[in-house]
Order: sequence, then structure tokens, then C-alpha cells
Amino acid sequence: MKLNIALLAGDGIGPEVIDQAVKVSDAIATRFKHEITWKPALTGAAAIDAVGEPYPDETHDICVASDAVLFGAIGHPRFDNDPTATVRPEQGLLKMRKKLGLFANVRPTFTFPSLLDKSPLKRERIEGTDLVFLRELTGGIYFGEKGRRDGGETAFDNCVYTRAEVQRIAVKGFELAMTRGKKLCCVDKANVLETSRLWRETVQAMEKDYPEVEVSYEFVDAVAMRLVQWPNSYDVLITENLFGDILTDEASVISGSMGLMPSASVGTENALFEPIHGSYPQATGLNIANPMATILSAAMLFEHFGLNEEGKAIRAAVNAALEKGMVTEDLADGGKAYGTKEVGDWLAENI
Repeated sequence: MKLNIALLAGDGIGPEVIDQAVKVSDAIATRFKHEITWKPALTGAAAIDAVGEPYPDETHDICVASDAVLFGAIGHPRFDNDPTATVRPEQGLLKMRKKLGLFANVRPTFTFPSLLDKSPLKRERIEGTDLVFLRELTGGIYFGEKGRRDGGETAFDNCVYTRAEVQRIAVKGFELAMTRGKKLCCVDKANVLETSRLWRETVQAMEKDYPEVEVSYEFVDAVAMRLVQWPNSYDVLITENLFGDILTDEASVISGSMGLMPSASVGTENALFEPIHGSYPQATGLNIANPMATILSAAMLFEHFGLNEEGKAIRAAVNAALEKGMVTEDLADGGKAYGTKEVGDWLAENI
């Protein structure tokens, strides 16, 4: 298969982990006789520095013309620490999601047998955890009207959803559940929020179209609690943008490190794959960042095109590295820590 992939390294450790994902993907392409053409493009603080815009039109054109996007991270402390900044790297991320129509963020959470005791949760609570969040990504409070009034003394952020937006993410949730454990949880705050009541009534109306799927409805605060008590009780969860942002970060540490969890953001025409972690600016250039989340995101990219054996080969290599202790400092736990590049090299050679 010939694949044209847009490569958005972004900021901080983004370029370092992206380099390793490219290295591993190229090894997969060699082994399985594929051809990958990488198309680098600017985004985030790097794009602001170069052209004054965090998601330039040129980058968008490259993404649209590609089969998929492999993305690193966005963010820089000089913007985080300046509340008056009018142009921010994160604006590029929101613009990219909206313009590419990436309405569904797919965030799996699973455990690794060799790391069960590295989780902040007890082994017996997390063993067997294999869940997927589908977070609505282009609506809600992040995209609603926002501003200040009363001379800047009052701030507001509006959360708005349409029934159609809920339906399209729910369809993906039901369809995903049908391929897994046939359990779907709709996460909301319907006892307080009108948008959540719209979510709940919309999903309830869709249940009849998927009679094999067992559907539950839980408040977001209850799910936040259950994720640290019984995460292995969940299969597929769907939720709105803000709730999903918070819950998926909570779920991500179940495995033992945020540096292990991949994700995908998909729409009707475009798909983007990225690690769940941020730009981790403190580690930039130190060769200590864990590249496995980005590499596992590349596995999801291959699987998106039906190349399941390729994805399985990447996952097998990652599991082998974890078992052998070929890990960066976040997982070394007092043992020998390897560099970002060394881990990438080992995985590529293993493949």
C-alpha cells in the first residue's frame, strides 16, 4: 500500500517522539512492503514563530491532501505564562480539529502485563482494563461563545450542542461497541445541564437501532470515581468535549505512564493520530521523553487502513520492549533508563 502521511511534529518533545514513530513506521513499511511518503508541516508555537499562525493554510492543505496525519504535540511555556497573548499554539489545535472535521477523539486505555505494578492503582483493580473513550471534539464549551463583560470582571464560556452532533458521535460509539464487548456508557451531567439532557435523550432514542448493545447512563462525577475503583467494568464510553478532556487524562495514568497511551481523532474524511501527552517542554532536547505513545498512535494509523497485522507487529514490539526493560526514565523505576532515540532504534530493529 502507498500512504501519504502529513507529519506535524509541533512543539517541545513533539519532534523527538515523532522521529521515533517515523523510524518504526518505516521499519513496518519495509517488513510488509508498503511505501510511506512523509509530508512535514508546521503547527503550534513553531508555526507562530515561522509565520505568525499556529495552523497555517499551507499546513491545512498538506493535511487535506494526505491520507492521514501523524501529530506530535502543541504548547510552549511562553504562551502558557502570558494570559494576554492573543495568538496561542492551542488555537491551532482547535482550528485543525474544526477545519479537518475531526469530531471524534478515540482514546483507548489498556494495561500492559509487565507494568501492572507500576500503576498508581492496585493490580486487582486494573487487571483486564480495556476501555475506549469517544470524546466529542468539535463542539461544546471549547467552541462556544466566550468573552468578558462588566469591565473584564465577569467571564463566560457557553456550552452548545446540536442533536446532530450528539448523534454522529453516538453512532461511532454504538458501532465500536458492536465490535467489542457490546457495552456503551453515555457520560453526562443530565441532572444539572441542559446540554447533557439533550445528550441523554438523543442516545436513548438511538438504543432501538442497536438492540445488542447494553447502554448505561452515568453522571461524569460518578465515572470519575469509578475509573479509579473499577476501570475494568467499562467498555466504550461517549461524552462531550470538556468531560472527555478531563476523564481521558484521568484514565491515561491507569497504565502506569501518560507516555504509553495513543489516540486518534477522526471525521468523515480525515483522520489524525497523536499521543495523548502534551509537549513536555522541560524535557525538550534531553532525549528522555517516552516515544511509545506516539509509536502506538502509528499502530492505530496502520489499523485505520485495515493493516491490522502491521499494528499488531508494533504492539508486539512495544510489549517486548517493556518486558525487557527497554524503557525511558518514566518507567525505569530505579533501573536502567534508555533514551528516546535508543528506544526507537530498538523497536525498529525488533520489527
